Amino acid sequence: MKTAWATDTERWDAVTRRNAEADGAFFYGVRTTGVFCRPSCASRLPRRGNVQFFASADAARAAGYRECKRCQPGGLPRELEVVNRACAVLDAAAHERLTLAQLSDAVHLSPFHLQRLFKRVVGVSPRQYQAARRAAALRDALQRGTGVTRASVDAGFGSPSRLYDSAGVELGMAPSVYRRKGAGLVVRYASAPTALGYVLVAATDKGICRIAFGDEPAALADELRAEFSNAKLTEDPARLAPFIARVEAYLRGEQERVELPLDIAATAFQQRVWDALQRIPYGETRSYSQIAEVVGAPRAVRAVASACASNPVALAIPCHRVVQKGGALAGYRWGLQRKAALLAAEASRGIAQPAATSARGNGETTGKSTTSASGNPAAEPISWDHAA
Repeated sequence: MKTAWATDTERWDAVTRRNAEADGAFFYGVRTTGVFCRPSCASRLPRRGNVQFFASADAARAAGYRECKRCQPGGLPRELEVVNRACAVLDAAAHERLTLAQLSDAVHLSPFHLQRLFKRVVGVSPRQYQAARRAAALRDALQRGTGVTRASVDAGFGSPSRLYDSAGVELGMAPSVYRRKGAGLVVRYASAPTALGYVLVAATDKGICRIAFGDEPAALADELRAEFSNAKLTEDPARLAPFIARVEAYLRGEQERVELPLDIAATAFQQRVWDALQRIPYGETRSYSQIAEVVGAPRAVRAVASACASNPVALAIPCHRVVQKGGALAGYRWGLQRKAALLAAEASRGIAQPAATSARGNGETTGKSTTSASGNPAAEPISWDHAA
């Protein structure tokens, strides 16, 4: 499909016509003044030979241009107004599934520009925004005790069959299970001492749902119970041993990834962030702003930080590899000291192990039973069925 303002000729035409629809799609710099502007800027039209085009305001700044004081290209006054109107339209039609064309007609903006602008400001597409609103409405109704059929229709799914088709994405579990706040769900867990304190690994029948670090196994178990308040929690060291062994192997520097079958629910934006985190190479870090760029939402730095903080599976999704822009450590769900230790370990291939303890207590396990003949617990691939 042809993209609007894809060529310099089309961009220059938008500048000469001061086309406001092109605002945010690109920027132009004027070599003689050293200033960059929006396409709709009302300043005096420059000569074509003095104009240079940029895909983003950051690219223009990197080239040495400063912002125009008249149109303020670094801000989002007009864009925010348009996106706020679009969100209001979607909120008012929460029980409908508006198409991009319908939404663009409502805010008087081309579908292409609206899609790009909405995703840049909000961090997700209009379609993903609608899905998130439906999921929120559905969760609220189910938590109030509304029946699945009524809740699905009220939330805009149209029919229970449509809801069940997308239940894994919208809720992370079957609607009937969610309505009972996890009642009927079996969650097995185990904890073990590691070089970073105690680790707790929990799993449903589908995969790992929690990897957490703490100072006391009892506190970690309490947090798990709070999250799965009506589920059946069973301490099962034998079943979880292979997965704890995978974590310990990572901490020893024997493997670069903690590859485990996961069973976690995420919003569309969280999933994009978590996917980006899993692509950060071992021993490297990225800033929150870099991750925001990767997921296509450069202004959603705070949302990226929130997605990192909500990660339920330490190491499997390596949120510890995200730092502040200057390289300083930011918050970490399981403590800054652990984050610093993990980054140092990746640089030196492993964390020094504590002295072995003779008594584990409470049925805890170090996962030694899964050590292969080579002495490497991760020598063989582990699947969820492996522990069955």
